[in-house]
Amino acid sequence: MLPKICTLLTTLLCLTSPLLAQQKVTYQLSFPNAVHHEAEIKVTFSGINSDTLEVLMSRSSPGRYAVHEFAKNVYNVKATDAQGRQLKIWKATPHQWNVTGHNGTATITYTLFGDHADGTYAGIDETHAHLNMPATLMHATTFDKAPAQVTFITPENSNWKIATQLKHEQGNTYAAPNFQYLMDSPTELSNFDFEEWTVDGKKMQVALHHTGTKEQFNEYVQKTKQIVAAQRTVFGELPDFDFGRYTFIGCYMPQANGDGMEHRNSTILTSSQPLARAMTGLLNTVSHEFFHAWNVERLRPKSLEPFNFQEANMSEALWLAEGFTSYYGDLTMPRSGLYNAKTYADNLTGDLNYVLLSPGRRYHSLVEMSQQAPFVDAARSVDAVNRQNTFISYYTYGSMLGMALDLRLRQNYNKTLDDYMQALWRKYGKPEKPYTLTDLQATLAEVSGDKAWAEKVFREYVNGSELPAFEPLLAQAGFEMRKAKPGVATIGVGGLDFTKNGAVLNYGTIVTSPAYKAGLDRADIILTLDGRKIRSEKDLKKVLSSHKPGDTVPITFSSRGKEQTTTITLAEDPTLEVVLYENIGKELTPTMQQFRARWIGSQN
Repeated sequence: MLPKICTLLTTLLCLTSPLLAQQKVTYQLSFPNAVHHEAEIKVTFSGINSDTLEVLMSRSSPGRYAVHEFAKNVYNVKATDAQGRQLKIWKATPHQWNVTGHNGTATITYTLFGDHADGTYAGIDETHAHLNMPATLMHATTFDKAPAQVTFITPENSNWKIATQLKHEQGNTYAAPNFQYLMDSPTELSNFDFEEWTVDGKKMQVALHHTGTKEQFNEYVQKTKQIVAAQRTVFGELPDFDFGRYTFIGCYMPQANGDGMEHRNSTILTSSQPLARAMTGLLNTVSHEFFHAWNVERLRPKSLEPFNFQEANMSEALWLAEGFTSYYGDLTMPRSGLYNAKTYADNLTGDLNYVLLSPGRRYHSLVEMSQQAPFVDAARSVDAVNRQNTFISYYTYGSMLGMALDLRLRQNYNKTLDDYMQALWRKYGKPEKPYTLTDLQATLAEVSGDKAWAEKVFREYVNGSELPAFEPLLAQAGFEMRKAKPGVATIGVGGLDFTKNGAVLNYGTIVTSPAYKAGLDRADIILTLDGRKIRSEKDLKKVLSSHKPGDTVPITFSSRGKEQTTTITLAEDPTLEVVLYENIGKELTPTMQQFRARWIGSQN
């Protein structure tokens, strides 16, 4: 806080502070045409200190790393002064409007179209207004430090309530201390179900817009409580939530799009799937997003500070910020009693297949995969890409590295990844001091007591493209990783669309596959294999079952309208599976049982 009396040293600061103190932004949102997905928005900027006010729509959003161009859904833009007189306003860039003649105050009105309810965009209809603020609110960069006030005018007879991490002022008016907090505060207006409980003196809230029953809502809340308790155990405490509360904002409606997005004191959760059909999967997203309250909201990479709302945001550390969060999001499920060991193993099967069998590590390290986020994180493009060969998601890749480090710390150092996350939390998360990769490596060395091993991890696995041996690590817990289809021949393609003309390749082929080596690619049509027409999955399986890996057979296919014949050398199906020792007749020793219990056992 600035002192009231200026000294010689603070004169300059005190002279400029009144200008900042006078600046304020007020918003008013109403929804008279909600049935057609429109909101009417009015924003007033008071205390403008330049001749030209530059007003913008954001191009990126917290938790996303790509550019999204939210201005495309804004129209009917007008400007007036404090007396209601029309001001000159013109579009200076695709996402910026300039206003002159304001005399210190300007009010901008505009219509927003929103029909995509998820964690990034806005969705408005007669049942709700689901608002991500960067996709909703205009702002001015010269007001970044100014407080903001937002008033929501709900439709008559709508029974809409308001769920948001914004500070409640009175009635339907809420406040944010500055621009960054405002943009980080998604809001759901609807007739949602609500529940609240207290943990460590902090209010935990669930606001859920859904089509399920009250009993299903109560089950969802109870299991969310279990997730909160299990994750609190990892760090030993909850974060110090602003305004003393954290809100799970859920929208599980038929018109919603599947997503989950973390925010400082809330998360937005969306899906078209109802609670009755997808309870466990929806809760897995709850688990992932709540872990972000520590990891990425407060324990944050320096490369994401401050978040830039006008550009893509690239970071070399998403393998930890998102990847380790994915690991703990999944790990929390058995720890909170929502998964059993077999379900956890089944989920590991998919993740390990993806990471181990994808050729992307030939092209990018884990750090470089993280830096691909601006191109893949809900980014839009119309041209074909080669990501099936060059990219492995930093979510899954980082998750599997997190698991490997956890198991290695337990095996060799009598430590756990929980210990590592606690150390990072104490040093960088709780004091909100952004970290670098060097900081992450140094902390791993401190926790393990093995500087050479920490250097190896970052040299080979993080900055390099090597992977640890997962088989012996998993075996400690009585999990066996093995080939799922030994001796089964394959041409190495998936996602085939079988037609009367042949089997259409819907995706680009993998560089390690027999199909790629034989010259087949996306949109080609397999006509015959070993002389047999391929018009169904049954046709393909019949041919493959009559051969073994290593056999070379003729293949005829159509590529860009031209029929070609060549040979293809069949490979062994590389698919892996993770199974429990006790389910395949292997001995689960007491030592393994104890290791498994300490690793994935219930923490509640």
